[in-house]
Amino acid sequence: MTRDEALDSISVNVENQNTVKHMLATEAIMQALAKRLGEDGEEWGLTGLLHDIDMELTEGDMSTHSRLGADLVREMGASEAMAHAILCHNEAHGIPRESKLDKALFCADPLTGLIIAAALVRPDKKLAGVEAKSVRKRFKEKSFAAGASREQIARCAELGIELDDFIELGLKAMKGIAEDLGL
Repeated sequence: MTRDEALDSISVNVENQNTVKHMLATEAIMQALAKRLGEDGEEWGLTGLLHDIDMELTEGDMSTHSRLGADLVREMGASEAMAHAILCHNEAHGIPRESKLDKALFCADPLTGLIIAAALVRPDKKLAGVEAKSVRKRFKEKSFAAGASREQIARCAELGIELDDFIELGLKAMKGIAEDLGL
């Protein structure tokens, strides 16, 4: 499966542009994580890009979200490792996260929301002026971007990455695609 094929499938299955931007941001963070950990950047990036491909199809029903997504990516030719990471990124299924890929997607997914929220509260609403230390400060504010699970983000430790380093890595990755994110 190529990135273009993945993007074609996203254009068919995902109408909400904020969801698409979240998927692009997750792709960028996953690629950065793969580079940092010496893993396959293409596989990790595609996993991040496709992880929410079924969100609209399942109408946000967490009991079916990611099960359909895993099936869809398998049909597209994704590896079983990619499908498993997509399946287990949704805690509702109770499927253990075993591989580095599983763990990386689980902690990268909510980090995008925290970083985007940190950009949107700025007067210019741009990522360029966001600093990792300000995201870290916002991380401690439980009411800020409340949907971004701090517990999930902190699981970066399971990858051997300190929280501050993870936030910095994620922010840098997202700044690299700021134009695609409209931020």
